[in-house]
Amino acid sequence: SLHVCAWRSKLAAEMSTSDPGIEQEASKDSSNPYEATKAVNEYMAFHYTPLEEYMSYVFGPKEALDFPKRCAELCLRHKPEGVLNRAFDIGCAVGRSTFELAREFSEVVGLDYSQAFIAKCQELKTVGQAGYFLTTEGLLGDEKTACIDASIDRNRVQFTVGDACNMPALGRFGCILAANLICRLPDPIKFFARLPDMLVPGGILVITSPYTWLEEYTPKEHWIAGFKKDGKDLRGFDALKEILGPHFDLVEQLDLPFVIRETVRKHQWTVAHGTVWKRK
Repeated sequence: SLHVCAWRSKLAAEMSTSDPGIEQEASKDSSNPYEATKAVNEYMAFHYTPLEEYMSYVFGPKEALDFPKRCAELCLRHKPEGVLNRAFDIGCAVGRSTFELAREFSEVVGLDYSQAFIAKCQELKTVGQAGYFLTTEGLLGDEKTACIDASIDRNRVQFTVGDACNMPALGRFGCILAANLICRLPDPIKFFARLPDMLVPGGILVITSPYTWLEEYTPKEHWIAGFKKDGKDLRGFDALKEILGPHFDLVEQLDLPFVIRETVRKHQWTVAHGTVWKRK
């Protein structure tokens, strides 16, 4: 599936054993580890739980909270004037960034490989809210309700199931967001090859990634970085500059920390690298 690179490796390992305390949803694609209820609950919590509930410790890394919203805000900060007012959230998971982009973009498309994630997105779009389970520890936790801000026009948003390495024809966009996506694709180059035609000149591309290349997601022959090339270390940012350079100008780079709650006492802290690119 797509989105939130750094914790999917753990989820994939855990998903083979269902949580007896949570009823498992029937998956239409048993090969997709993100269809199980546990993953949906953890992503819903990551996207929508109020900050004081998600991280209850005053000494916790508060600056790492609300990652999907901050990704959208990064896009909006660089929103180009006079350019096509459509945005594309590739690997949207359960849709927080997609909805946040709709604050300023007149049309936003969210795409994810997981049917279970997109089902939640559709529920949030249609009803304006959706339920999930926030784990405290073991089988303990609380039923929660995610609500979309009433000031967001949900009619501006649409969601679709799709493969980032084989994207459907959805037209062109003035902004594309790919948050924690590229290191979870089976063939990232196929994804990158589509971007120049999908983004209008002057449009903005925002990529975030912790560059956690793993063979369980990407065969090593398709890694774009994380190895030595011509005797030198090839890092993720180096690869992005090489791949995107012919069609994009680098506008900004920054560190984007995020924290994933597993239980009330266990959180994963990761720092994604954010890069903003402008289509030539």
